[in-house]
Amino acid sequence: MDNGCVLQATQLSVEVGGRLTLEDATFSVRAGDKVGLVGRNGAGKTSLLKVLSGENPPYAGTVTVKGALGYLLQEARPRGSGVEATALSHILSGRGFDEQAQRIEKLRLMLEEDASDRNVDRFSKAEARYADEGGYAAESDVRRITAGLGLGPERVDMPVDVLSGGERRRVELARILFAGSDVLLLDEPTNHLDVDAKTWLTGFLRTYRGALLVVSHDLDLLDEAITRVLHVDEGTLVEYKGTYSQYRKARAADEERQARLAVRQGAEIKRLADLADAMRHSTAKRARVAKSLDKRVDRLESAAVTGPARERKIEVKLPEPPHSGRTVLEVEHLAKGYGGPPVFSDVSFALERGERLLVMGLNGAGKTSLLRILADQSEPDHGTVQFGYGVSTGYYAQEHEGIRAGVNLLDHMRAAASVTDESLRALLGMFGLTGDKAWQDASTLSGGEKTRLSLGQLVAGKHNLLLLDEPTNNLDPPSRSAVAQALAGWSGAMILVSHDAEFVKELAPQRVLLMPDGTLDYWDDSLLDLVAMA
Repeated sequence: MDNGCVLQATQLSVEVGGRLTLEDATFSVRAGDKVGLVGRNGAGKTSLLKVLSGENPPYAGTVTVKGALGYLLQEARPRGSGVEATALSHILSGRGFDEQAQRIEKLRLMLEEDASDRNVDRFSKAEARYADEGGYAAESDVRRITAGLGLGPERVDMPVDVLSGGERRRVELARILFAGSDVLLLDEPTNHLDVDAKTWLTGFLRTYRGALLVVSHDLDLLDEAITRVLHVDEGTLVEYKGTYSQYRKARAADEERQARLAVRQGAEIKRLADLADAMRHSTAKRARVAKSLDKRVDRLESAAVTGPARERKIEVKLPEPPHSGRTVLEVEHLAKGYGGPPVFSDVSFALERGERLLVMGLNGAGKTSLLRILADQSEPDHGTVQFGYGVSTGYYAQEHEGIRAGVNLLDHMRAAASVTDESLRALLGMFGLTGDKAWQDASTLSGGEKTRLSLGQLVAGKHNLLLLDEPTNNLDPPSRSAVAQALAGWSGAMILVSHDAEFVKELAPQRVLLMPDGTLDYWDDSLLDLVAMA
């Protein structure tokens, strides 16, 4: 490992669910390198990052990291020091300032209760030490980063556990960026970020001086922030220089050359095999020639390349929803808070059979909280939720809370519907989860595969009301398109939260609910510009 190299993988193999997703790969990342890790859903990108980060052991080979490493999981939740306190405290823990900040706050409260000389002295010394070591300057840096990521100052001062899922992910990303790591491993860092936050993050990563390895389906980020691409598929890793767009052109050219070579080799193998067959049952001399030709065919076949694997596409079909009453859902005066001021209050609306409602609002406006209440995953502080006659509700949770560790895919599907295993495996296959994956521990799936499994459970459930919270997160473009087309042609009712403007346009909602005010309006395509921002 040379002086400039900060991440080195040597003859690395990665196993997921009994299958090798990577075999005998060697590569290095130097300080200043910006590397995009790309490949279809399920190719093993997330699993590779977990091995590189030390979260999981390699199947074979070694990983060497020089310096501090920051790792953002695809389904990042704040973890480690400071989680039980405020978002600010957790982010400060990235450089060890959290405990000092908590101590100062406790001393301040003691001082308010008892302004004795002893308490004044203890508070003054603790504050002076914090300032001398750069704590207050660090707070300023944290607030600059969180502002860039779209977290307002009032949200940063709130406890981590009352923030929305999207906000908690931003907090964890902010902690990793603030820590100043030598190596950053980021798995889908733009999930839940609006346009402004994505722009800020892209600029931050472009000027980042350490080594960056990022998995993302955000084409703008890949084009703007990276200079190399590692393509992983079918157990192999191939490196390309340049941006994502340049990689796509180079990859297409490689696949075209590989396809032509495979055709030529196949034709030559067939020619020699046919010639050997023609000579095999003739004279002894010709039989010896045929045997020699057989050996040449064997050598050519062992060294032959295969044509490039086609981009895997899925075709999703949703069953017709069971019949329900005309009014599917009535919500009256709903309110929800988490110990402080309410996140939203006095939200009222009704949903008709077959109607599509888009819920919009900035991060922290209560979109996920609302859907969790409707899905009976959380209790409101005030108000009522009344479902209509014959309504069956299916809930897609953005953080895959329904995916259980230690439970295989088929058992997840069995819990969603009482039909034959053959039917359930056919549904898994429709979502590209084929073969032995049915027996794989669902927690070891990639984020895109977890999304597909969750959507498969919704299809199996034969619902007539779907509650969808960011259903296209982690999906590659072909899967996203297939899911959008299937939902667009479905006749059931739907309540949707999404930052994906193209997805929302294809679904064509009739109405929009603006949170946290609960303002209800008719949908207009002029609102599409706001979807990615809210």
